Amino acid sequence: MAAAADFFNAEQRNWRIRLAASVEVMKELSRYSDPQEMYHVFTRRMAQIFPFNRQISLSRRGLSAPNYRVTRFNLWKEAVNPWKEQERLPLLSGGLLADLIYGDQARVIDDLHVAPDDPAAEYLEGQRSLLAIPHFDGGSAPNMVILTREDPGAFPRERIPDLVLLSNLFGRVSQTLVLSQALRDAYKAVEHELQSIAEIQKSLLPEEVPHIPGLDVAVHYQMAERAGGDYYDFFKLPNGCLGVLVADASGHGAPSAVLMAVAHSIVHSMPEPPLRPGELLTYLNSHLTRRYTRPSGSFVTAFYAVFDPRNGEVAYASAGHTPPRLLRSLDGSKVPLNRAQRLPLGIKADEVYPEQRVLFFPGDHVVFFTDGVIEATDTTGDMFGTERIDEALTSAPSAADQLHSVLNRWNEFTTDTTPADDRTLLVVKRVEAMPRPGEQGTTVPPRAR
Repeated sequence: MAAAADFFNAEQRNWRIRLAASVEVMKELSRYSDPQEMYHVFTRRMAQIFPFNRQISLSRRGLSAPNYRVTRFNLWKEAVNPWKEQERLPLLSGGLLADLIYGDQARVIDDLHVAPDDPAAEYLEGQRSLLAIPHFDGGSAPNMVILTREDPGAFPRERIPDLVLLSNLFGRVSQTLVLSQALRDAYKAVEHELQSIAEIQKSLLPEEVPHIPGLDVAVHYQMAERAGGDYYDFFKLPNGCLGVLVADASGHGAPSAVLMAVAHSIVHSMPEPPLRPGELLTYLNSHLTRRYTRPSGSFVTAFYAVFDPRNGEVAYASAGHTPPRLLRSLDGSKVPLNRAQRLPLGIKADEVYPEQRVLFFPGDHVVFFTDGVIEATDTTGDMFGTERIDEALTSAPSAADQLHSVLNRWNEFTTDTTPADDRTLLVVKRVEAMPRPGEQGTTVPPRAR
């Protein structure tokens, strides 16, 4: 009974020592996020728990039998990072280590003898015990760790299952860290590219609102991401007229930003000033459809209006864009400019866009907007919609005041939500009186960013 009790107590002590050692290993590993640093910690700790003379890491990823790479060797004077310096890794073919790594099995060799002409002879010279630990991925073992000792029969069988399990778990953690690091690097690269695209996109937008006698203009533009598909433009036209283009490329991010840039380029390639709204949209649609949008299935909604403050009218054409609102100063009515609707740009190459005209009295406002304004939702999922724009329209003293009235309502509605789309809000007001020849036009507030 006494002997049995001593044996039981010895086993208990051994179990507690092994548990404490395992906990310390996991604690130390948890402090690192770099896979290379974690590997060195793991190797050092394992050498304390399971002593060895040599450690050789192998890989056959991307290779065919009997070829393999030596990815690590504890006697190398200079450490090599196998994830970033693959070109420095020795490539071997055949021999004992090839048999082991292509065998997909854990192996123990108690009395090791290696032929002098074996490709791995220099790695195994003087070693008499060998333990091969396969690292599984997708059902096979593309990686393997080889441990050796200089004395025969050096690896106790009862410890090997735990070591194989622990080594494989560490291998999976290392692989996850490598993939995470690669993902972070790729994300940074994408962020940099998107930022560059956004800067280019901003450079395509007007630097300031135009100063046109008889008109007051204000605009707010905001990207939901680094780059987006909203586009607006101004054209100073003959006879004191102003062209206003608001467009929204389908999708989000870089693809829609590229399409927006293409649209900008086409518009500015027109041989004549865009005096007629229908002609501009027809020209833009023809070029987009024939060369750019058909392969991708993308499209652009657009609304183009020409303001003539001297004659008191607005001519407009629409390519599937949500109709702007015309606020009448006389009676406060809100009139949607919806009498010239046609397909979005980029769908049908021979689409012809007609135009309509409407009177534009002193004090009237025209409010343009994109989907990012009306499709924004609150915390319950309810959309802002055109009705709330109508409710926010007032007899404001300036275009900027009208813009801020809508924006304030929009900001209150979308509190605690993240915008999912770019938003453009643009207001044109006809001022009360035209300036006399030689006088300055109305002072125009800078666009809100």
